Amino acid sequence: MTDNPIVKGKLVCVALNDADQFEAMQAEFNEAPYKSAPTQPVLYFKPHNTWSTEGAEVEWAADADSMVVGASLAVVFGKECCRVSQEEALEYVGGYTLVHDFSLPEKSYYRPDIKGKCLDGSAPIGAAVLTASDVADPQALSVVTKVNGEVVNEMPVARTVRGVAELISTISYIMTLQPGDVIAVAFPGNRAPVNKGDKVTSEIAGVVSLNNQLGQ
Repeated sequence: MTDNPIVKGKLVCVALNDADQFEAMQAEFNEAPYKSAPTQPVLYFKPHNTWSTEGAEVEWAADADSMVVGASLAVVFGKECCRVSQEEALEYVGGYTLVHDFSLPEKSYYRPDIKGKCLDGSAPIGAAVLTASDVADPQALSVVTKVNGEVVNEMPVARTVRGVAELISTISYIMTLQPGDVIAVAFPGNRAPVNKGDKVTSEIAGVVSLNNQLGQ
């Protein structure tokens, strides 16, 4: 376990990687305008203004009637990763932690929701990193999220359309990943609704936790 000084470079998030959500949306995928399901990972960025950390209060979005939260396993890179194979992908991982993504409810996956995803302080990162050598298989991990002490979501990494190694390889062909960069590999398809003042806690096997509270 090591301290995480927060993201140093990029925070890349993967959408539509919950296999249950992906399957449930097949009919929608087959409608216009695309008439087919995505064949590559659907990515979005949480820019620097969104970064936050363990224990931070997350500001309620101005003029928002509602907000949602999702939690993901976060892959933290330990060395530069560019155009690597799936077989060697995990060799570039320094460790694993958690990401909370607080956002406005998503109405469409076909247009990037800049307003909903780029809220200040909306992407807290775990304060501790589980070192890669302590994780035999990241696919065996599971992220449990509670709101005010009640479980609202459980996201097993095994329940993904694309696994950790495949995502690292694919993304490394799109962009070079530097030490300190993070990939949030899978959020549950059903983001949990939250209210002002709610306390949100996510855990990986009771070992790594991330705690935040919504502002009033």
